[in-house]
Amino acid sequence: MLKPISSYFLIILLFINCSSSNNNDSNTDNPSPVVDSNTISSIEFIDEFVIPNQEIEGVPIGGFSGIDYKNGKWYIICDTSNPPIRYYEADISYDSNAFQNVAITKMSEIKDADGNALAAGIVDPESIRFDRSSGTFLYSSEGSINFDVDPALIEFSTQGNQIKSYTLPDNFKANSVDDLSGPRHNGVLEGLALSFDNKGYWVSFELPLIEDGPEPTTTDTESPVRITFFNKASAVAERQFAYELDPVAKEAALGTSFEVNGLVEILEYDENQFLAMERSFSSGYINGGNTVKIYKVDATNATNTLSIDKLSDATYTKATKTLLFNFETIRSQLTSSTVDNLEGITFGPKLADGSRTLVVISDNNFNSFLLQFNQLIAFKIIP
Repeated sequence: MLKPISSYFLIILLFINCSSSNNNDSNTDNPSPVVDSNTISSIEFIDEFVIPNQEIEGVPIGGFSGIDYKNGKWYIICDTSNPPIRYYEADISYDSNAFQNVAITKMSEIKDADGNALAAGIVDPESIRFDRSSGTFLYSSEGSINFDVDPALIEFSTQGNQIKSYTLPDNFKANSVDDLSGPRHNGVLEGLALSFDNKGYWVSFELPLIEDGPEPTTTDTESPVRITFFNKASAVAERQFAYELDPVAKEAALGTSFEVNGLVEILEYDENQFLAMERSFSSGYINGGNTVKIYKVDATNATNTLSIDKLSDATYTKATKTLLFNFETIRSQLTSSTVDNLEGITFGPKLADGSRTLVVISDNNFNSFLLQFNQLIAFKIIP
């Protein structure tokens, strides 16, 4: 197993095929929206990098459940409910062939409105976005449904202090749960995206509400998750649409029984056009058991489901989805042929030829269940 490395300062400087003569990538930020951001026909694998397990100021890194890139800076949020609740800053660079540099450079604590540390079990961060128009961060939290802790969408300052909490619909809350309704534990606000029009934020459930449908199985089911738009000015939900999950990709192996598939992250790249990353997991596989896919999603004609209490009994139109990329196609090129617990996705800097890029990152769960990687994967976007 990988062992943590203690240091006062965490600097990971690993160079691959690096020389001044071939490093022609532009590190200019790729704003969203941009003129060509509404065209994505395919993505091409560039490279993988595994960030070693380390410590910063005596605190282990890991749990990389969300990543964002803005103004030439990389931000990664840590999926932990134990203090310090934190995010990291990183230096990441790559060209069209390989990663050039990966360094986790800073750890910052997320605090309450008064600047106090958040207590254990209050939040469970899943995704992070930096909003350049406000100069503030946002993160989504799953809370803890089993322990009656609500999920949350939180805005916080660059100093780490909470600024605002967005008002969730009643059926998102932990106290709405009974045997027939409410959110599922560990299946709530997983994904987060800035809206293309810059008027608000989209958050996505990982699993269906109990009343909306069953969790996916290896048999095809009606398992819709809700993706909801929050107006940044009013801090309330204004629109919502349903996205249908795939079945679980494969049966659990080796006498085990755990199987799940959920929506782990979203990006809006044009009006009503999204990238959605689904991750299916089946226990008992030595290569991790994950099957991960990225879809293009069109919500143009999708019904606003915000006022629909129970999708399983309703007539409505879901968003459409088209497969963009299946990580099985690059499994053999990844470390230990493992597609790990991928959870975060962001647009990255442009390449030297002007092509946009996409980066995904995995949550290693601090190796709580089995050996997992802090896996970073870069792609070139083909318009």
